[in-house]
Amino acid sequence: MKFGFLNIYKGDMTRFFRFKHQLFSSLLQPALWLGFFGMAMAGNFDRILGGTGEAVSGTMSVDYLTFMCAGVIAATILFTNIFGGFILLFDKNWGIFREILASPMSRKDLIIGIAMSGITKSWIQAIIVIVFGLILGVAFFTGKGPFGIIFSLAGILLFIALFSIAFISLSAIIALKMDSPEGFQGISTLLTMPLFFVSNALYPATGLPVVLQQIAEVNPLTHLTAGIRYFAIGGDFTATGMHFIYTTTDMLVSLGYLALFAGVIFTIAWRVVDKVVIT
Repeated sequence: MKFGFLNIYKGDMTRFFRFKHQLFSSLLQPALWLGFFGMAMAGNFDRILGGTGEAVSGTMSVDYLTFMCAGVIAATILFTNIFGGFILLFDKNWGIFREILASPMSRKDLIIGIAMSGITKSWIQAIIVIVFGLILGVAFFTGKGPFGIIFSLAGILLFIALFSIAFISLSAIIALKMDSPEGFQGISTLLTMPLFFVSNALYPATGLPVVLQQIAEVNPLTHLTAGIRYFAIGGDFTATGMHFIYTTTDMLVSLGYLALFAGVIFTIAWRVVDKVVIT
């Protein structure tokens, strides 16, 4: 069956929009997190960490809410995709997966379709958080014209797409190896906590202990957050009393790292799907 992945993609997106409560909560939660946690903690973090500090000549100074908004987007993408493979576990436990594998469609189309839906969901959520953040006063795309904003959004969405492919594939691997929802949730939660907290999502990674800084450097979430900040805020700004510089070379390295990571995890998921046996 040619283009069987489109059927998988369409089916998953249909479920995403059909279950209204799940759709509403998945779209509203990151916005509420930014609104309540961000607004409540912005003043405290600015005070504890020294505010935005003295702006370096020629650089923009941003508040903690703006700094954190990029991290909220990245964390939302992480949580969305690391738990996104649950649908495969649901299909497997209810016999739907057996029917999919028995169809003329290539098994590889399954992981391609799931990856595509993961990217689409992530893009939708990222746009919602960005719009809500701008309403709250987040200083994204400052001084940029229409074409500059479009280019920045394209860069953000590219970083998000690579990250989504990696973690929806990882989630699919976990789902296909697990037999119970509790096991899936336990493994997924175990992965998200260190990924989230040992990164630069909520605070500068330079403030972490040396060992954790080294872990943060290879954390995909760190590279995603850096990419979002580069395109949304700029490559040279001050925040939380610190001066941040992201060069084009840094972004190319982060982009290449995410591409390599996504390629490896997607390949593993591809092979797992190809060899899975449903009894």
